[in-house]
Amino acid sequence: MPVFTQRERFQRRLGALRTERSSFIDHYKLLSEFVRPRRGRFETTDRNKGERVHQSIINGRAGKALNIATAGMFNGTMSPSQPWIVLETNDKDLNNFKPVREWFFDLQQRMLAIFNATNLYNMAPIMIAEEILFGTGCMSHDDDPFDLARFYTHTVGSYLIAQDERGVVNTVVREYEATTEQIIRKFSSSPKQVSKKISQAVRDQWDRGDRDNWHKLVHFVEPNPNFVSGSLKPTQKRFRSVHYEPGNNDRNTLLQTKGFDEFPFYCPRWELTGEDVYATSSPGMVALGDVRQLQLMEKRKAQAVEKMVSPPLHGPAALRNIPIGNLPGQATLYDPGGDMKGLRPVYEVRLPVGEVTQDIINTENRISEAFFTDLFKAITEMQGVQPRNRLELIQRNQERLLELGPILERQYGDFLDPLVSRTFNQMVRADLVPPPPQELENRELKPRYVSTLALAQQAATIGSIDRLLGSISGLAQVKPEVLDKLNGDAAVDEYAQLLGSPPSLINDDDQVIATREQRAQQQQMQQALASSQSVASTAKMATDAKLDDDSVGSRLVERISQ
Repeated sequence: MPVFTQRERFQRRLGALRTERSSFIDHYKLLSEFVRPRRGRFETTDRNKGERVHQSIINGRAGKALNIATAGMFNGTMSPSQPWIVLETNDKDLNNFKPVREWFFDLQQRMLAIFNATNLYNMAPIMIAEEILFGTGCMSHDDDPFDLARFYTHTVGSYLIAQDERGVVNTVVREYEATTEQIIRKFSSSPKQVSKKISQAVRDQWDRGDRDNWHKLVHFVEPNPNFVSGSLKPTQKRFRSVHYEPGNNDRNTLLQTKGFDEFPFYCPRWELTGEDVYATSSPGMVALGDVRQLQLMEKRKAQAVEKMVSPPLHGPAALRNIPIGNLPGQATLYDPGGDMKGLRPVYEVRLPVGEVTQDIINTENRISEAFFTDLFKAITEMQGVQPRNRLELIQRNQERLLELGPILERQYGDFLDPLVSRTFNQMVRADLVPPPPQELENRELKPRYVSTLALAQQAATIGSIDRLLGSISGLAQVKPEVLDKLNGDAAVDEYAQLLGSPPSLINDDDQVIATREQRAQQQQMQQALASSQSVASTAKMATDAKLDDDSVGSRLVERISQ
């Protein structure tokens, strides 16, 4: 049985992963050619390729649709302009406990502040665009000494992935190039102490001052076979990260080996089929046929119009050396001989421009529909961020949301859930998490999303509460005792939880009880005061009446005596 070095084992697995991905490459190249020519790297040398121009693109509708879909998906799931996440537990009663609500709210505000401070909101749209176009996106999430976290997107073709038995991506391999200077600075303790793990060829170039030559590198991140639970050693973390130079003659040398407690890559996939690792469908893939047809239609239309305006001509031989005046007002002078017709079209092109234009519009509409631009454009152009505005907008697009629902669930599971989890763990390790209430001991944290598209999925629940309250309000005007059936406190708690409202807006049950008891006491005091005032008033009236009677009697006695 052959014995392989560690690096040779990585190279063998790299070959198997390339074979797994190979059937998708031609499809990726077509998507890149007709929609985003400078996206995708199918060779490690595909960097700074300025010659990749939009030669195959005549009508850019697909590129515009991709921009709208990217903005809509990004703003609809994780917009930086509004809170999009709520942290809670699986215990609904515990979530309504005000100290717990306030702790979670403080934690999520800190997490959102970290996201704002990093480059997440710059990198995420790029990854989402790759997912929408190619079906699979890829972004790495590294530790950073300055911003806690740093994010990097990787274009299709530059990485390979594998998944575990649960269908979760747990391996990413990147093939890329780096300059001599980049390698020296990244894999050496200092430029003056160059690591011996770097190949001799790279070190020689560094010594000669050739800083900008490019070299191939491979980066493997996979489950660590040497994982030890609770260990702080980098080589015993749950996932191992390995860099090496495939061109290094020393087959035993690895540039760097370190570890991660959480998988540091996010690879959301638009739609999967069976055991496939890479996405098998996406808006870009669905629209590709129409995109290619659109380019051909635009090309043929332009050719036909040009032939109508400037058709191929034929005429007498006498015109062979005669300058032909094609501009208005110009004349062509020659002796026609026996041919009096002069120049005339070889054939006539009569293009039904209106019908062709309408066919092109229909094709553009199919492309827009494949990219969900009607829904995403409505989101990006939405005025205001009030929950009711979002819900009303979503209710007008319920049918399209049904199609998008499974995609959103995969987006949460493949991207947002692990993003929140890894960021929380980074915050814990950096001592950025406030002490939790005692009630949360041994409780699992769970993210819930309150972005525009997340609220759209909850629109049925929230809408049913609105309809219920509206119906009861109308019925109460005729039959007031129906209000006894409504648990108003529960309705407020449920509504606030679904919308992710700040906990400071809702009083907890103890405060509500205390407030109501105080109000009842005040009402009792007012009633007692009013009662005592009424008794005093009655007594005064009786006294006044008696005095009046005595006065009348005295005057009567006095009159009789006279």
